[in-house]
Amino acid sequence: MRLCVVFYPARGGIGPGTRQLAGFCPGRWLMLIALRLLFLVPAGEPVRSSDSNFPKAMDNVTVRQGENAVLRCTIDSGVTRVAWLNRSSILYAGKDKWSLDPRVVIVTHSKTEYSIQIVGVDVYDEGPYTCSVQTQNHPRTSRVHVIVQVPPKIVNISSSISVNEGSNVTLLCLAIGRPEPTMTWRHLSPPARGFVSDEYLEITGITREQAGEYECNAYNEVSSDVRKVQVIVNYPPYIPDTRNVGAAVGQKGILQCEAFAVPSADFEWYKEDRRLFNGLNGVQIKNNGDMSMLTFFNVSEEDYGNYTCVASNKLGTSNTSVLLFEVSEPTSSTQIQEEKTSTILANWKGPGAVLDGNNRASAGMTASLWLLAILFVHFLFKF
Repeated sequence: MRLCVVFYPARGGIGPGTRQLAGFCPGRWLMLIALRLLFLVPAGEPVRSSDSNFPKAMDNVTVRQGENAVLRCTIDSGVTRVAWLNRSSILYAGKDKWSLDPRVVIVTHSKTEYSIQIVGVDVYDEGPYTCSVQTQNHPRTSRVHVIVQVPPKIVNISSSISVNEGSNVTLLCLAIGRPEPTMTWRHLSPPARGFVSDEYLEITGITREQAGEYECNAYNEVSSDVRKVQVIVNYPPYIPDTRNVGAAVGQKGILQCEAFAVPSADFEWYKEDRRLFNGLNGVQIKNNGDMSMLTFFNVSEEDYGNYTCVASNKLGTSNTSVLLFEVSEPTSSTQIQEEKTSTILANWKGPGAVLDGNNRASAGMTASLWLLAILFVHFLFKF
């Protein structure tokens, strides 16, 4: 008695599609095993459409990663033995399973069909599979190619960056998948703008309007994967037109200065060559983001004049002038007189005034009295 070990290697060594047989093999059993393997191994002859006893040619099987793939082999009653092989590894011989991979199972074994299924297909399952049949004459084969589709996955993308205005920017987006994914870039700041499909997005002389989020979309026939990159564009302060402010003595006056900048600007206020500080000389300086406010709670004659707002960051400085000028405040006697005049004008309704239905009678009486008064004055001056 001799120990006999037979190896059928699969891809990558012992794994899916591998079977080991061990036992004590007499010489006659070695011959039987050799003969059995002889008809299981494909003869390499093409399938002939006129040979009805031989398996029909199969189309390629396309399946997404993680799904199940069914490989069907159509046969007839003239076939005596059948087997499924993956490259040089035997998966099934008749009803006997030779593969150690639990994902490979037989689903149909009849006189007309011999089919297997691979559960949860992965990338390494892609490749050729062979259905081999034995007839009374000699073996024939039919081959099918399994194509595994993989959803795209972005594996490398540029980090969020901060650059100075006018710089050149290159963004990278790399993805894997089957079929090979296509990449597109899009600027998400409104209005959203798309770019030519490519792994690289190159921006020459970037401007502040081109700051914001950029989206990379990798897609193929299976699905898509999306990632975003934040691009910050630094630029020196820019101060739009400011408005001069008028205030009366003793009243409150507020000067405003707005500056757009990245990073945010620091503000300083000056009157002539003298810098103003918060809380001194009855003024308050309050900064809030892009806005700075200089507040006078009790304006005096000395407060009138020209003020300079200076905004600066690490990239530059900008300044503007704001004028605080005097306006006259109405006196109390003038206000009382204006109020009396307004009251009289509001209550008096002249000949062209519009009257409602409830006041028509009183309006007629008033018109008659005015007419008598005018006639009385006329006769008084006549005599």
